[in-house]
Amino acid sequence: MAKPFRHTAVIALGSNLEDPAEQVRSALAVIGAHPHIEIQRVSSLYITAPVGYTGQPDFVNAVCIIATDLGSHALLAVLNGIEHDFGRVRSFRNAPRTLDLDMIDYDGESSDDPNLTLPHPRAHERSFVMRPLAEIAPDFILGAHGTAAELSAALGDDGIRIMEPNP
Repeated sequence: MAKPFRHTAVIALGSNLEDPAEQVRSALAVIGAHPHIEIQRVSSLYITAPVGYTGQPDFVNAVCIIATDLGSHALLAVLNGIEHDFGRVRSFRNAPRTLDLDMIDYDGESSDDPNLTLPHPRAHERSFVMRPLAEIAPDFILGAHGTAAELSAALGDDGIRIMEPNP
């Protein structure tokens, strides 16, 4: 008998290299095929302007909510492995990338672990995370920052536009 998926996590996906939309779609398929992960909801795909290092192509971003029986560190290891399999190279902060998978939240936990800070420390400042999350879970509360809908509204739509409705 399979273990019940008792944990919930929010994962942000992004890519701006090598057919970014296909990278995000393929990553969702790989995540969903993992035996310890069940995708519950997936946002639309969004085209977003780069943050930090702006001398690079626009990103394609999405957010998914998953159920899992993996612990937070085990889930992070799975996500990092998927990034690696997709050719992710960490050359410098905010660099162009084939795939970026960020754990935004895990069961509402708070963690200051150097390997896994929860909730994600900058998610509430990023429209490319909050707008897709607000689309699929507007009442989701991100730490002490507020709901996804409130945060998305406060951040506005500058630099982000829908590319493809919910896949």
